[in-house]
Amino acid sequence: MKITQIRNATLVLEYAGKRFLIDPMLADKDAWDGFAGNARPHLRNPMVELPVAVEDLLAVDAVILTHTHTDHWDEAAQQAVPKNMLIYTQDENDAALLRSQEFLNIRVLKDENHFVDGLTIYKTDGQHGSNELYADAEWGGLLGDACGLVFTHHDEKTLYIAGDTVWVKSYAKSLQRFQPDIVVLNAGYAVNDLYGPIIMGKEDTLRTLKMLPAATIVASHMESINHCLLTRAELREFTLEHGIEDKVLIPADGETMDFC
Repeated sequence: MKITQIRNATLVLEYAGKRFLIDPMLADKDAWDGFAGNARPHLRNPMVELPVAVEDLLAVDAVILTHTHTDHWDEAAQQAVPKNMLIYTQDENDAALLRSQEFLNIRVLKDENHFVDGLTIYKTDGQHGSNELYADAEWGGLLGDACGLVFTHHDEKTLYIAGDTVWVKSYAKSLQRFQPDIVVLNAGYAVNDLYGPIIMGKEDTLRTLKMLPAATIVASHMESINHCLLTRAELREFTLEHGIEDKVLIPADGETMDFC
């Protein structure tokens, strides 16, 4: 297994002989406005440049979208990804959106997705904000669903990409069920003005390791979008304070991690 942190939640995953591009956000720096109603809306997104050439990211077997928010599937990605690329979506609503964007090879993830070579991808639930946020019709409808992904194969460590979620029962249940060796956390602590965090933060790294002490965490979705407030430096300081610095990887954009 190799995981390359590209930018924000965009990852390239090499797993069981396959190569996946996950949640591509491919725009140039400062291409679009900050997210209104969230922290630091005066900042433009993305806040940093893409660290690799777009064409290098497209040499993959498939694209997987955990959801279709702009910072996971932007207009630049829609223009760059070939229309016949195999793309997996979390549900039929997202699939319909991609069909309206003229993509031709869309598959909707089932709860369990089995491949002939022994690879299995499980779709997991999360919650992109607090219960209070989801009780607000406007914000709950805007944030909607976002899935996580668990990859298993007999020759690989089990990988859990948690996706855009706060700590909820469904996340804890996925940790308990799959006992992943590697957990990718979207840990940038994106903050909504009214309802607080809508993804995880530094405390969730420690909380995860208390449940799964043998796991390794990869911190993603950081320092790229206006409402993500947790910096890599702050997270690194937190891990040192709690003695978990060897268990929490904080990759730079463009950095590849190998998991033997």
